Amino acid sequence: MTAKAGEVTAVMGTNGVGKTSLLRAISGRHPYAGGTVMVGGTALDHPSPFGAARAGIAYVPQGREVFPMMTVAENLETGFACLPKDQHHVPDQIFDLFPVLHDMIDRRGGDLSGGQQQQLAIARALITKPRVLLLDEPTEGIQPNIIQQIGKVIRILCEQGDMAIVLVEQFFDFAFDLGSDFYVMSRGEVVFNKREDVLTREELYAQVLV
Repeated sequence: MTAKAGEVTAVMGTNGVGKTSLLRAISGRHPYAGGTVMVGGTALDHPSPFGAARAGIAYVPQGREVFPMMTVAENLETGFACLPKDQHHVPDQIFDLFPVLHDMIDRRGGDLSGGQQQQLAIARALITKPRVLLLDEPTEGIQPNIIQQIGKVIRILCEQGDMAIVLVEQFFDFAFDLGSDFYVMSRGEVVFNKREDVLTREELYAQVLV
């Protein structure tokens, strides 16, 4: 699988086919027996989560993993860990993308709604200035207006052209609207791959349901 900067690479398939395991392996959270993870032509030899983050891979997990007792500001600051000290600040762009986080900067993460926590989790990942952003089910349990906001943020990040986004998503229409390159998995393997310009909605839908 190849994910290009400035694009959304959508990984799809039914439950249990290995989509989350794939993202966890890429991000250093899950061991893998074969294959190579490469960022910008540089191979990462079974990296730790910290090593993957230092290499430019940011992971927004299913379930968000926001620190509930820490404030929004403190949650964002955990993204500093893989950055040099002179970059330990929250860029203005974070609050441009997610204005609600500025309004709730002193609120505890556990007091935020599910949609607000999802925005916080994505913002925290962006703090690390990733070259690759891995998103695992970002719309799960989120109200429709927040889903629209997250979709808008993903489009803005793509337009900037310096980040590859890998999206695992069960919400078919969300993934189809955003994706440039589509991969379908079954039993731990990629069984289908086509780009948006030669793919119809009906063809992808049929593959996902197999």
